[in-house]
Amino acid sequence: MGRDVPTATQSDTNPFETFAAWFAEAEKSEINDPNAMALATVDASGLPDVRMVLLKAFDSTGFVFYSNAESAKGRQLAGNMQAAAVLHWKSLRRQIRFRGPVSQVSTAEADAYFASRPLQSRIGAWASQQSRPLESRFALETAVAKFTAKHALTPLTRPPYWVGYRIVPLAIEFWSDGAFRLHDRIRYFRQADTEPWSKERLYP
Repeated sequence: MGRDVPTATQSDTNPFETFAAWFAEAEKSEINDPNAMALATVDASGLPDVRMVLLKAFDSTGFVFYSNAESAKGRQLAGNMQAAAVLHWKSLRRQIRFRGPVSQVSTAEADAYFASRPLQSRIGAWASQQSRPLESRFALETAVAKFTAKHALTPLTRPPYWVGYRIVPLAIEFWSDGAFRLHDRIRYFRQADTEPWSKERLYP
């Protein structure tokens, strides 16, 4: 049996409270990457594309992830600043999906997060030309070695193309597994991020 969406102790008009509660439970129960989410964007022809990324921050303004702006997802977002994402937690038999417009986080926010990453991850951000053809694994390892040597004694600042994106949700759906596929689905929605949330229950 799945668990019903908690509503008794949380606001019926603030889905971020429920998100925070579910995410906290997932951090305790998921073995690997409770913040992993499938991110969907579309290319110039309207063809959807999806990949796994890591949710790095969230609050009442939206959900933040980071990427190379010159990658496939970065180019797709540059052409259409809208996205959808879903987090699925098998251990809890729950998932949350959301969608809405996308904006870039501030330079200060991106700098602060980049500085918090392990050194090798920061080097990787400089060495990898994300999503573009790679002639060989050796070429990547050579690039990593080059940037490792270059920044052995100097600070490694954020590459200008490495940015943060914030999905500002216009819809958030909480899904909880139910017996005989009679799942619970609660959807919050609004027309703009300045408007209050409405809430409805959906058929499974």
